[in-house]
Amino acid sequence: MNKFIKLNLILGATLFFASCATSMSPIEVNNTLPTLTKSKYITQAQAQESTKTNSCRYLVKGRKYSAPIGLTSKDDLRNGARGIDEWVKLDGGNAYVLTNFNWITVDHNGSTQLHIEFDTMLCE
Repeated sequence: MNKFIKLNLILGATLFFASCATSMSPIEVNNTLPTLTKSKYITQAQAQESTKTNSCRYLVKGRKYSAPIGLTSKDDLRNGARGIDEWVKLDGGNAYVLTNFNWITVDHNGSTQLHIEFDTMLCE
């Protein structure tokens, strides 16, 4: 009986960790990231329009951030959101434009790390 319980625990733990996603789709990222940041999320189309109307201006373009690795892809995104907020604040802004993101495999075990590219902005 004891071996049966151990086997079930091992099997359960294996299935749990195997089910953890290592990345998200672009729609999932675009729907989730704005809920995790304190800074204002601006789409690329909104950024173009707001710079034409002078309601926003770019502070830094092409900022790159490698988020600390989390247990799940949502944890990765949460860590990335913290980094975005820190850079926006350091740049003196209040908004950001996500320009690119990807999960990079970082070891032979398949661990992934989220890499984010974004622009910081100051908006009215």
